[in-house]
Amino acid sequence: MQLALKHLVTSDTATVTANTDVLLSVPVGKSVLLENVNWQTFEKILTQLGNHRAARLAYDRGILEIMAPLPEHEYYKEAIGVLVQDLADVLDVDYETLGSTTWKRQDLLAGVEPDNCFYFQHELEIRGKLNFDLTQDPPPDLVLEIDITSKSLDRMPIYARLGVPEIWRYDKGQIKIYQLQGEAYAEPDMSLAFPTIRVQQIIPFIQQHQAAGKKAMRRAFREWVRLQVA
Repeated sequence: MQLALKHLVTSDTATVTANTDVLLSVPVGKSVLLENVNWQTFEKILTQLGNHRAARLAYDRGILEIMAPLPEHEYYKEAIGVLVQDLADVLDVDYETLGSTTWKRQDLLAGVEPDNCFYFQHELEIRGKLNFDLTQDPPPDLVLEIDITSKSLDRMPIYARLGVPEIWRYDKGQIKIYQLQGEAYAEPDMSLAFPTIRVQQIIPFIQQHQAAGKKAMRRAFREWVRLQVA
C-alpha cells in the first residue's frame, strides 16, 4: 500500500514543502513508524488520508504508526464484530458500533483507530450522535484489536489514557479480555459488556464454522448463545 502525504514533518530538521508529496510504502501486514510528528501534522495526515482507506493509524506523544492490515486480519475483525452484534441482539442489549473511528484527545497527545468499537453501557448517552469529543463524551465501552498484522506501537497505553474500559484482543487463535483498572489494564475472566457469556469461546466457534460461510455461522452462533442463557 502506498500513501502520498503533503506537509509531513518526520523530524526537527526534515520538513517537506507544500509542493512536495512524500510517498510512503507500507507493505500489507506491516507498519511504519514516524517519529517527532506534532499534533497538527497528525491532524493533517488524517485529513489527507480521508475516511475510505485500509490503513489504521495510532498516535502516542509524537510517534505515529501507519499499519496496513492483512486479509486474515480483516476477516477476524469482521467475523468477531458481527458476532458481537449478534450476541447483543440475542441478549437484548442496546448497542452502537462505530468501526474504526478515530478516537483522539489533543490534551493527552493520544489518538488511535481500533479495528472495531462498541457502546453498550453508554449507548443511550451517545445514541444518535455522529460527532464525538472525548473531553465531553464517553469513550467506547468495548474496543476490538486484531493482532495478526505486525504493530510496532503499543496501543494499550493510548487506550488507557483515553479511558477505554474494556479491550478484546485477538491473538494466536484466542481472545484475551483486558479491563482498565486505574491507569493500566488487567486480565479478568469475564467481560464487562457480556458478563454471562464466556466470550473466549467465540474464536473456536468461528474456526469450527468458517467453511459454512458467514450466514450459517451467524445463525448457529445465535442458537449457541440462546442455549448458553437458557
